[in-house]
Amino acid sequence: MGVEVLSLSTDSRFSHKIWQAEELEKMVKGGVPYPMLSDAGGRIGRVYGVYDEGSGVDLRGRFIIDPDGVIQAMEVLTPSVGRNVAELIRQLQAFQLVRNTGVATPSGWQPSKVTLTPSPELVGTVWKVWKPEMAFDEPQKKPAK
Repeated sequence: MGVEVLSLSTDSRFSHKIWQAEELEKMVKGGVPYPMLSDAGGRIGRVYGVYDEGSGVDLRGRFIIDPDGVIQAMEVLTPSVGRNVAELIRQLQAFQLVRNTGVATPSGWQPSKVTLTPSPELVGTVWKVWKPEMAFDEPQKKPAK
């Protein structure tokens, strides 16, 4: 997708190496294919607002930063809530489409679904162009028994 992925935690690079060998390589063939960086002391986490002073660790944050260095999206989750890689990929696709074409992606947008072309004429008439059901795939029906 032409993106650079980095992970960052307050753990040492040695902890990352062990985690990669003992855990990640058992879940993902070859382990995670991107750099895992150490933020000992939380200096970078503080800049992004995800460093927890009380526990001394960075919270789980995800940031999409555009080629100009501008944060376009961020998500911070507690450790007990899993992240959604499919949603991250969908957002990356949306940001790339918007950046490259100037269209807007409405709520629930999925690749190949309806986009909007921002203009004064669109104000107050979005409902004529976009219906929420157009953005989502139909739910899979369970086969009858």
